[in-house]
Amino acid sequence: MDPAACRALFPVLEQRLFFNHAGIAPCSTRVIAAMRTVLAEQAGLGSAGYPLWCERTAAVRRQAAAFIGAVAAEIAFVPNTSTGLGLIAESLPWQPGEAVLVATPDFPANVYPWRHLARRGVTVVDVPRRHGAIEAADVARALVPGARLLAVSSVDFATGFAADLPALGAFCREHGLLLAVDAIQSLGLLPLDVKRCGIDALACGAHKWLCGPQGIGLLYLSAELLPRLVPPLVGWKSVVDPEAFGRDFELRGDAAIFEPGTLDITAIAGLGAALELLAEVGAERIRQQVAALCGALIEGLERRGWPVAGPREPAARGGIVAFGEAARSPALFAYLTANGVVAALREGRVRLSPHFANNAAEVGRFFTLLDRYPGSAAA
Repeated sequence: MDPAACRALFPVLEQRLFFNHAGIAPCSTRVIAAMRTVLAEQAGLGSAGYPLWCERTAAVRRQAAAFIGAVAAEIAFVPNTSTGLGLIAESLPWQPGEAVLVATPDFPANVYPWRHLARRGVTVVDVPRRHGAIEAADVARALVPGARLLAVSSVDFATGFAADLPALGAFCREHGLLLAVDAIQSLGLLPLDVKRCGIDALACGAHKWLCGPQGIGLLYLSAELLPRLVPPLVGWKSVVDPEAFGRDFELRGDAAIFEPGTLDITAIAGLGAALELLAEVGAERIRQQVAALCGALIEGLERRGWPVAGPREPAARGGIVAFGEAARSPALFAYLTANGVVAALREGRVRLSPHFANNAAEVGRFFTLLDRYPGSAAA
């Protein structure tokens, strides 16, 4: 896709310097059109549109599965990452005295569901990150008897360190651990094959790097893991034949058992449009574009004397560039916001996160603004 045509799908880029895809990314005009189509169908068809929406939901399920190297039966739609991770945590048949290893610090969505298992006698063992990084050797040092699962984010939300998921997956297989991944800071940015990485369960909301709507996300549960799970709640859609309306209570055996009721078909249509756009742009082009933008940001920041957290090597980095110092960052963040830069303030640093529709000219505009800041070396 031509870069200009791609940018035209995101009107916000002509209004602001948008560098916060790690927060809430803008939806493309294609996503909005897909969602409007469903709303128009609901208005014009009502229940007559139900077969159409079922077909569309099945198609997006297949899209989502292909996007991560899974099959449709391993995909459930959930409202957000937190719901997906909570379902993973609560569905496993834990025994008192067992343990879960959790990479920390991390965003609470991938910490609280595991800590909530304390009421069931499950111990949470922290696997300390080293300035954001987490490797198999770190997990090995934290390994305890009774450990059953490693919970990790694919990319650290504060520093941008990308976990080596194939290495972590190999470690987990070797030591009899399940691997559960919070993928919201990488899916749509970094290519992912859940089978190659040895991932047993994964959750991801659509509103960050997927550039989809809020309120919809994906839950992946491997075919090997699914028979071991006991859903914490079921509903009319959790059975093999939901259209039998209660005449036969036989729970289904695929991931859709975790979809107990009516789905948000509008958001699912938007997610489908988002996935279609990402596939059209191409995973490798997205990865290279974001790597180039982040590299330019890091080089420019370090040349100006700004401390940058996280990795320098593109292979170890997601799409996040975090810089600054705790004492100076709030004022700098306020200045950037006042001048039309959409960024984030995380862990005492300004966090920038460009995506595939951003370009080098915007990086130049950012540094022009930064050089005018009273606290900068160029001011």
